[in-house]
Amino acid sequence: MRIVDLSQPIRKGMQVYPGDPEVAVGTVATVEEDGYQVASLRLGSHTGTHLDAPLHSVTGGAAVDDIELGRLVGPAIVVDCTGREPHATITWEDVRGPLVDRLQGGPETAMVLFRTDWSVHFGTQRYLDHPVLAADVADGLLARGVTLMGTDTLNPDSTLRNEGVLPFHARFQGEGGLILENLANLAAVDWSHPVVSVLPLALAGVDGSPVRAVALQLDS
Repeated sequence: MRIVDLSQPIRKGMQVYPGDPEVAVGTVATVEEDGYQVASLRLGSHTGTHLDAPLHSVTGGAAVDDIELGRLVGPAIVVDCTGREPHATITWEDVRGPLVDRLQGGPETAMVLFRTDWSVHFGTQRYLDHPVLAADVADGLLARGVTLMGTDTLNPDSTLRNEGVLPFHARFQGEGGLILENLANLAAVDWSHPVVSVLPLALAGVDGSPVRAVALQLDS
C-alpha cells in the first residue's frame, strides 16, 4: 500500500493565517533531567493542514467533534487547477466538465481536493497571493452531494482581499460542508481513485483542528 502525506509539518514559527495565534513548541521535560521527554504546544485551531468545521463560519454550526468520522475517510477526486496567476478566481465553469464526469462515473466520492501547487510557496509572503475558488464552485459541489472539499492554499476564499467576507465558506459551510486548507503534495497523488483520510483531533466544541491528511493507494 502506498501512502502520500498531504500535511504541512507543524513547527515553531510556521506560517499561519494573518492574525491567528503563532505556533510555539517547547520542551518542558527531558530524559536527561526528568527521565522522560514532554513538549509544550501552543497553536490555533487552524494551524497547518487543518479542517474547518461549520462552526468556523456559521453561528451554531457543528463543532469538529460533532463530525461523523465516516465523512473524513474515503475516495477522493483531485482536480488539477495548476498554472493560475496570483489571486486568480477558479469558477465552476473551469472545473465542471471533468469533475462532473468523474463524480458520475466512479465510486461514491467522499471529498474533492483542488490542486493549485501553491503549497510550494508555503512559508513565504507569496503564499498569501493564492488563487481562490468562486462561490459557484461550492454550489456545484453541494448540488452533486459533495460536502467535503480541500485546497492546497491557505484559504478557498481570498486571504488578502476578502474585506471580512468569505463567500465560499459561507455558501459551503452554510449547508454543513467541511473545508480542508493548507494541503500539500497533491502532485504526488498520481494514481486513479485515491482514498484519503483527514481525521482531526477530538477537540470538544472547537471550530477546527489540525489533521494528518494522507492519500492511500489501495489497488495495485
